[in-house]
Amino acid sequence: MKKRGIGLLAAVLFAAIAIAGVLMFDKVTVNAPALALTEQGWRANFSSAVQGNAIEKGDIYLTDAEGNRVETSMELRPNGKTIEISQLPAGQYELHIKESAIKGSFFKSLDRKELTFSVQEEIQTLTDAEELRAYFAQVLALQQSNEEDGIFTDKSGATEESADSGSGEASGEGGNGGDYSTTNKQVEGVDEADLVKTDGSFIYSISENRVIITDVRNPDELAVADELVFEEELYPQQLFLNDGVLVVIGSKYSIMPMDGMEREYFPHMGMTTVHLYDIDNPASPELLREFGTEGNLNGARLAGNVLYYVTNVYPDFWIMEQQNDPELRPHTYDSKNGGTLTPMPYDSLSILPGTMEGSYSVISTVDLAEPSQNDISTKGFLGGSEQMYMSKDHLYLTATAYIPAASEDGTVTDSNADIAIWMPQTANTEIFKFALEGTDVQFIASSEVAGSLLNQFSMDEHNGYFRIATTEGFAWNVNEPSKNHLFILDAGMKQVGAVEDLAKGERIYSARFIGDKAYMVTFKETDPLFVIDVSAPSAPKVLGELKIPGFSNYLHPLDENHLIGFGSDTKLEPVKGGEPRVVTGGMKISLFDISDFSNPQEKDNEIIGGPGTYSQLQYDHKALFIHPEKNLYGFPLTMYSETDGKYVEFEGEGAMIYTITPDGITEAANLISPSDMQYEDWAKSVQRILYSGDNLYTVANSEVKSYKLETFELKDTLAY
Repeated sequence: MKKRGIGLLAAVLFAAIAIAGVLMFDKVTVNAPALALTEQGWRANFSSAVQGNAIEKGDIYLTDAEGNRVETSMELRPNGKTIEISQLPAGQYELHIKESAIKGSFFKSLDRKELTFSVQEEIQTLTDAEELRAYFAQVLALQQSNEEDGIFTDKSGATEESADSGSGEASGEGGNGGDYSTTNKQVEGVDEADLVKTDGSFIYSISENRVIITDVRNPDELAVADELVFEEELYPQQLFLNDGVLVVIGSKYSIMPMDGMEREYFPHMGMTTVHLYDIDNPASPELLREFGTEGNLNGARLAGNVLYYVTNVYPDFWIMEQQNDPELRPHTYDSKNGGTLTPMPYDSLSILPGTMEGSYSVISTVDLAEPSQNDISTKGFLGGSEQMYMSKDHLYLTATAYIPAASEDGTVTDSNADIAIWMPQTANTEIFKFALEGTDVQFIASSEVAGSLLNQFSMDEHNGYFRIATTEGFAWNVNEPSKNHLFILDAGMKQVGAVEDLAKGERIYSARFIGDKAYMVTFKETDPLFVIDVSAPSAPKVLGELKIPGFSNYLHPLDENHLIGFGSDTKLEPVKGGEPRVVTGGMKISLFDISDFSNPQEKDNEIIGGPGTYSQLQYDHKALFIHPEKNLYGFPLTMYSETDGKYVEFEGEGAMIYTITPDGITEAANLISPSDMQYEDWAKSVQRILYSGDNLYTVANSEVKSYKLETFELKDTLAY
């Protein structure tokens, strides 16, 4: 009996070990693009660490289209998980991986042992449906493999903490020679779409599915000149004004045309629409043209007379499992050509190098000099995009390159697969650079940098160099603390310099590039303001650092020696038996003296309201009001105050105006309307502040108010 018991116990233990071995057997995934360019090389990312001598031993090797081994410069990057090939001649290649190339390979298996890719001199347009389907078939297989192994990617293109705040170029001067507000934009000479625009005589503003045209020529008697009402399923989002033309960019859903299907089963697609109006007579706008591009609006710019806008398209390529010949191209329409919704031609589509995404970035351009007649140029690029930066000569799009979620030893296992569902994945950033020549857009080069960027203002172009600030990792990860970097790339998108590993355990809250200097705000418990010298692109260096309570979401230049920071105040609150926690207080304005780059100082500050107080300016730079001649700076504000205990109380909403000079910050006007309501009124929340001549205007979704600029006395209120 005793021997039988021991034998039974041994059998049970053996079975348990066998089951545990199966459960612990790790699947190692490999992500790599299907296309690379000769000058930029190719890389493959592994979810598990690679043996340091795998290349030398021949456990990882490359063959050409004929199956012959290729001798090339192949190396394992310092992270231990990326194989990089610096340069290859044009052609077809296959990377071969033996399981012995992976560290701890006894308990691991590769999801793919061969990776096929092509190298081209320059990106080429697609030739036919077969080529497009082959691309999406690869994407589909890769995503299915990843999801089976518990690796989850965000197909929406959203990134962690992707608020739209940052540091734009100072641009409060009146446009077109007039004395009135213009949009606070990032790059001088490159206008940005906004909710509200003015020509000094009329204000054009979005209110739900309408565009309201308000006559402000007599500020004592405001009047609605006209309103543009759009169909129920179309919502205007952004506006431009250009030489008597009003551009209304909106979104709507359209029925996708599919042969052989009943109408009620037609799938719908999101469309970005553009309506062009002749506003020579603002009281009677004339629709000149309507056109649209499939996808969600990423961003829009206006340089000279040329309108540029980018949409992100996420085709339902999963339908390939049910249909033999699905339509996977983005659609467009143009009233000039009858308004029919049609797929883009194949020779307008290309695959971006270094990416393997199941989405398009579609770039559309049109010259508004002849808005009714000029052709629309539309090009689609396979490869997602999230942030957009544009100078007068170049357009930059960025996309997140997710790194597979892994356990401490670098492997993806069944045991942590469920964690990957809610734990954000670390990521790098892919950057795609395009040349602009009027309406012609041409891809130039791409690159990849470590970490993810906060928003468009983490990017800048200066003297032919591209600068980008990123955060790598997550501030709450105590095992691998986050760190922050600044990279400098040359005209060909090759990295030439960097400042790395700043403020470990913190993340970037705002960045600002001004000529040969860069300013970066990071935060966890205090607000470090870094001053970085980028005058020598190959050798950038930190000159100074300032730590103060709170943080700045947005940095704005006052003059060459001063910066204004807009953000929130913070304090440390004791926690019984634990570390103190950071508590956000009221909105904070900081005046930074940067005359001594090695020793930046907070010269003055202003705290507004209590916890819960916020402004659109903290996530949208276009909400900043500037009157440069009068040194006035303003923003919409919703104010809360702290009550007894842990509660806050709504005080009111409206706008605040300050006089800010190198000497300090002074309140110029409090335009907050007190309220006995418990919550703010969205319809009356101020969206933008404008000036024209001697008058100031606040614009909300349901009303416009006029004030005398000298005294801020209320003149009139127009409800609509």
